[in-house]
Amino acid sequence: MKRIILAAGCFAMLATTACKNNNDQEANERDQAMVTDTTAQTTKDEWKDLFNGENLEGWKAYNKDSISSQWRVEDGALVFTPAEERNGAENLISKEEFENFELKIDWKISEGGNSGIMWAVQEDEKYGEPYLTGPEIQVLDDERHPDAKNGPNRLSGSLYDMVPPAKNVVNPAGVWNQEVIHIDHQKNEGWVELNGERIVEFPVNGEGWNELVQNSKFASWDAFAKETKGHLALQDHGHAVSFKNIKIKEL
Repeated sequence: MKRIILAAGCFAMLATTACKNNNDQEANERDQAMVTDTTAQTTKDEWKDLFNGENLEGWKAYNKDSISSQWRVEDGALVFTPAEERNGAENLISKEEFENFELKIDWKISEGGNSGIMWAVQEDEKYGEPYLTGPEIQVLDDERHPDAKNGPNRLSGSLYDMVPPAKNVVNPAGVWNQEVIHIDHQKNEGWVELNGERIVEFPVNGEGWNELVQNSKFASWDAFAKETKGHLALQDHGHAVSFKNIKIKEL
């Protein structure tokens, strides 16, 4: 009888131990999964520097193997000064591609200057310029550049030729502006903040986006905004322009 009781007790202890081990293993797996999810979310929501303020690491010239001295780093800023003798434009693009993101960038345009910030840019020799594939947020000297006279959807901060800024908050040429560009295809949400104020909102896909494109100069451009993921671009429009504090957060 004692042997039976002893055997039963041992069986119960083994079963309890096995059950406990299984429960511990399941708990560990759940904890690990939570850590992995949290780490992924934290990484996804972190701001990352796209420009280190020291060199052009992370950037390249569009459709070119090297970057010329027109683009240089000066006092922690990325400065473009067009050469007197030039052979076409030299636009700068990020080496990385992005799809859903929030971009922080400071910019300063020269007197009478024109430039732009683009996304979803496709790099291919069949496209001579980034603007053939990527939508643009305008960078402009609104007071002096003639494009400002072509309509409010050409002013600084506008979704170029599609959505004008709701208000004029741009600083004059030679003064830094702080901009945030938000593009989220998951929520079909795009917006622009300039100097702390939300000035432009727009859909980024679907019927709303298609209507914006159809009512713009880009309606007949075969490759325009056909991809949601691509490079960021800083435009060479032949005028001096500076950028700094370039950071991105993937959404």
